[in-house]
Amino acid sequence: MDSPVADERRSQFMTRVPAILQWTVVLLVSAIITTAIDYAGLPAATLIGPMLAGVTAGVNGATVRMPKPVFAGGQAIIGILIAGSIQPAILAAFLRDWPLFMFGVLSTVAASSYLGWQISRWKVLPGTTAVWGSAPGAATAMVLMADAFGADYRLVAFMQYLRVIVVAIVAAIIAGLFVDEAIPDPQPQIWFPALHWPSFLATVAVASIGAGIGRLLRLPSPYFLGTMILGVALHLGADVSFQLPPWLLSLAYGVIGWSIGLNFTREIVRHAARAFAQVLGSIFALILFCAGTAYVLSRLLGIDMLTAYLATSPGGMDSVAIIAAASDGVNLSFIMAMQMGRFLFVLLFGPSLAKLVARTVND
Repeated sequence: MDSPVADERRSQFMTRVPAILQWTVVLLVSAIITTAIDYAGLPAATLIGPMLAGVTAGVNGATVRMPKPVFAGGQAIIGILIAGSIQPAILAAFLRDWPLFMFGVLSTVAASSYLGWQISRWKVLPGTTAVWGSAPGAATAMVLMADAFGADYRLVAFMQYLRVIVVAIVAAIIAGLFVDEAIPDPQPQIWFPALHWPSFLATVAVASIGAGIGRLLRLPSPYFLGTMILGVALHLGADVSFQLPPWLLSLAYGVIGWSIGLNFTREIVRHAARAFAQVLGSIFALILFCAGTAYVLSRLLGIDMLTAYLATSPGGMDSVAIIAAASDGVNLSFIMAMQMGRFLFVLLFGPSLAKLVARTVND
């Protein structure tokens, strides 16, 4: 009978495989998982697929890691994505009803912080990990920010992307109950569209310069934040447009997914498995709380319940936007203003909030 040590060594077989073969395996498994997730109609396939492939390789002893300049480039592309999504119509909607928007934002942030605090108090996850993992912002941005502020970004990723999947499924089901055929069959993806050179070159330039500025100013998560801040300033202030062709955005998602997944260890996976029930319970508790907040907003503003629910749905922003765009009769500007307002609030105040919650956990 083999000893546990022998079993552990066998489980680390990728350690003995040449780097080129390790990457070949990771890419092949990524393609299989991504295709399966996309076929199932779940969100963020090009990020979650590579991340799960990286986790599989990491727990089996893979030694390859994503080069830091490539990872920095992936973060910069995500910064461009968020900068380009902030439209004047969203800001106008926010300014028009800002007290109610702040009620929706603050109530959801308070609920998610409380759930993160409870998970930390139960010692399910270490330090501020549960606080960042519960933060209802854009999942990828929260993972990058959590890493910059000392939380275990692998477990934050586990919480964030589990919530993205669960919330997207619940939101799609609810949208289907309110609107017949709310989610149509997806259109074929055009991976290599014609490049609009001014917009594409602006994307490359802002990603490069913004990443450099972020590093120079020593911002947390400098490549992401530096690019996003510069991109927002140029997009809103100078009407600069960006082009992110699907192949480039998917590559950036893949780079971030591999970077996260390959750093998983067998111990981290065991920790995530032990926390699964509590994390899943907190996700459904947050969904129910947001549904209650949506009911209040619906009564106060006289808007339809589906618009209110999608506006308060706790992420991710991209999947909520897709569901909202496919649902007839909803107020898309209101939905995206609420989603963007919450994301920016967490982005600006998340670090301080995480530190405050961490101090109360340790008291």
